[in-house]
Amino acid sequence: MRLVNLDRITEARRLLEGVVRGTPMEHARDLEQVHGGAVHLKCENLQRTGSFKIRGAYTRIHGLSEAERGRGVVAASAGNHAQGVALAASLLGIKATVFMPARVPLPKLAATRGYGADVTLHGDVFDETLAEAIAFAEHTGAVFIHPFDHEDVIAGQGTVGLELLEQVPEVATVLVPTGGGGLVSGVAAAVRALRPDVRVVAVQAEGAAAFPPSLAAGKPGRLADPHTMADGIAVGQPGELTFAHVTDLVDDVVTVSEESLSRAVLLCLERRKLVVEPAGAAAVAALLEHPGAFRPPIVGVLSGGNVDPLLLLQIIQHGMTAGGRYLSLRLRVPDRPGSLAAVLSRISELGANVLDIEHRRISGALELGEVEVALNLETRGPDHCAGVTAELRRAGFTVL
Repeated sequence: MRLVNLDRITEARRLLEGVVRGTPMEHARDLEQVHGGAVHLKCENLQRTGSFKIRGAYTRIHGLSEAERGRGVVAASAGNHAQGVALAASLLGIKATVFMPARVPLPKLAATRGYGADVTLHGDVFDETLAEAIAFAEHTGAVFIHPFDHEDVIAGQGTVGLELLEQVPEVATVLVPTGGGGLVSGVAAAVRALRPDVRVVAVQAEGAAAFPPSLAAGKPGRLADPHTMADGIAVGQPGELTFAHVTDLVDDVVTVSEESLSRAVLLCLERRKLVVEPAGAAAVAALLEHPGAFRPPIVGVLSGGNVDPLLLLQIIQHGMTAGGRYLSLRLRVPDRPGSLAAVLSRISELGANVLDIEHRRISGALELGEVEVALNLETRGPDHCAGVTAELRRAGFTVL
């Protein structure tokens, strides 16, 4: 199978001039301590449509013949690919139809329609949405725009690799969020052609990591039940073309937990002032979960920033919990006036903030004359959590 070469990617870059933004590179000094050198973040979350997808979508659609353009294009997506196809088709004056799952977040639905696509909601799971889009293509003659498994798509995504090599020419390791593999295939093709010494690492969510078992089997395989908050990389099966690229050009595939993804989103928001979706933050999650595993200077690609506000709220809370910023405690205290006040006074002295509290007198585990107090506290991190717990024990409270 022929892989995408540097000429194709360079051609795509010329095509994309004036269409996509050259996205900035953010210096992440707070991540450097555990990795022993410079860490940079390539901000594709600041790209048009909020992700890298416009690069591949425009390259693919621009390459259609006049007859194909006249039939229009169709895509299936839960978000980023939909928006990339919608904008690309609009810029090229081509009719676009996009199928999205019935429960797609409203901001993604509104954005896709805002870029000019006709949107049809279909299916409770993405496979149903995809099947309907393919059926539409067969029935109408519209050209199906695959989200990752096409040479033009890979070439367009590879322009990210050209940019990052120019922005950080001394880079030693590149970390790329990976679902179906279009982005990492393109980046690896560009990097391997120009800097074969640079290590390219694909990052997948643990619950949707299709590449490790596929690589072990020597062919693309399907996950039975991919599940992760990072819906942008929740792809159950690699493509034939992207599998070939990853097999030949990518040095390693690592996985990250849901907790690390949450912490990564929170870190980008707090320290970098960047809104990044869970899939887009996978490279940062790898830096958090695998300290010292990557040779610096490191570039991590932030692949997208399209996150539903309600999900972002949940992720922030999840990330604060994973980062030790919340502490849940159960205490046994004497059932007499002033006991609860003493607990709260001590917690205040220790600098923790009470989020909620529950006072229970009825429990089979309680001794006569005892009550149980359940507390959720906001803290300053793992060390503060440990300190609060230890100090409460030293104060004579029974911490369960």
